[in-house]
Amino acid sequence: MRFTSILAIYLLFWVMSAFLLLPFGVRTPDQTGDALVPGQAHSAPSNFRPGRLAMRATILALLLFGLFYANYVNGWIGVSDIDISSYLPGRPEGS
Repeated sequence: MRFTSILAIYLLFWVMSAFLLLPFGVRTPDQTGDALVPGQAHSAPSNFRPGRLAMRATILALLLFGLFYANYVNGWIGVSDIDISSYLPGRPEGS
């Protein structure tokens, strides 16, 4: 696998991890007791920490990419293992 492919796949895992982790640990002003700024939505976070989110996303992306790369090298799960077309109704078995 080329380095550019590794980097692109890792970045995809990182973005996916960041979006997955966004809602965890966030508190609204109602939960923290902070006053709302004029024009602020009631659901807006009052303790958003982008550095902490980036660190957590980096760790999760490293773990997920490690599993992906290990599967790529060892061939544990391939396309034929997840092919569901043989289970669709009206299709002859084995095609």
